[in-house]
Amino acid sequence: MWEEVFETARLLKEKVYGNRIVLFAPLYLSNECVNNCVYCGFREGNKKARRKTLTIGESVEEAKLLSDRDYKRLLLVSSEHPKSAGIDYIESVVVSIYKNTDIRIQHINTAPLRVEDFKRLKASGVGVYQCFQETYHIPTYMKMHPSGPKADYQWRLGVMDRAIEGGFEDIGMGVLLGLHDWQWEVRALIAHSHRLITKYGFGPHTLSVPRLQPAEGAEVNNRYRVSDNDFKKIVAIYRLALPYVGVVVSTREPAGLRDELFSIGVSQVSAGSRTSPWGYVEDRETAQFEVGDKRDLEEIMGKIASLGLVPSLCTACYREGRSGEKFRLLAQKQGLRDFCKENALLSLKEYIEDHVSCNVGQQLIQRLKHESAKSRNGLSEKFRLIEQGKRDIHI
Repeated sequence: MWEEVFETARLLKEKVYGNRIVLFAPLYLSNECVNNCVYCGFREGNKKARRKTLTIGESVEEAKLLSDRDYKRLLLVSSEHPKSAGIDYIESVVVSIYKNTDIRIQHINTAPLRVEDFKRLKASGVGVYQCFQETYHIPTYMKMHPSGPKADYQWRLGVMDRAIEGGFEDIGMGVLLGLHDWQWEVRALIAHSHRLITKYGFGPHTLSVPRLQPAEGAEVNNRYRVSDNDFKKIVAIYRLALPYVGVVVSTREPAGLRDELFSIGVSQVSAGSRTSPWGYVEDRETAQFEVGDKRDLEEIMGKIASLGLVPSLCTACYREGRSGEKFRLLAQKQGLRDFCKENALLSLKEYIEDHVSCNVGQQLIQRLKHESAKSRNGLSEKFRLIEQGKRDIHI
């Protein structure tokens, strides 16, 4: 039965988004934290952790390094520390990265904020605000978050309402699988998503699927361990329950499993990740969690291409106003797929032109030519402009 479910999830994902897989990189800003999440290497009580908050200049340097590797979208990640990594700091980082690098869109995963702070964050140019409830099971939540601002369950539960009131139409949600029974958590997350849809006309732009992994200094045992097979079920359930959302899987998961998930319903993945501040410039000793898939961007793009899918570095929807309810309705009418298809190919053509000898280009150039010949939207002309050096062409 589950094989049929997986196939249905794949078909539904392709019906909404086509055969593209979006890639991004996380950029960790700070591991200084006032919370004590027992499962996290950044927790305040972890005396082994080497603490680091990037300066504005260092954040730009890390972003430049990623831009030089041809990443176009970043997910900024910060632990919670009002002095080291408050709203003034985060706002300055976002503005400085846009001003001094070729990064096209920045999303952010940070602690819950007030409505007025969300307004500032949105005005700085952030695309998606992401925050995970971790667990909806209140007794488990209190046990896992014994102290710090994060111990307030209701404050965290209401974060997406405040983000929407602050101007965000694209929000990212998730639970940390392995803290409590996964079936209970998945139902709760879907119910939360539908409540937002009923209230605002749209729900999450993305649902992430993080699974509990070992971390230096973490103290939690994995009583509710989620098997690989159950993990695949969760991805398929999210896709079927909320067809228009981007289902995101990080490098927490091993390479082989991620490769399987490309054909089950996943639409976004991180690549070449480092999960500590300053992690791209130098290897840091304290990461938030162990990385399972250590392949770099080109390797993952090559694998995606070998599966008959199109690796995409597109960032167009956020910058063209296809967000919130407009995005959801477009996806439901299957109009999003055409945007995704062309923009994925355009972003891939850019990558190939900038990496003429790379394996990804050799694998996909014939397909690109084929798509160009079929296009009714002037794709061939757009390819020609890219070959002449023009960049950031999108619809």
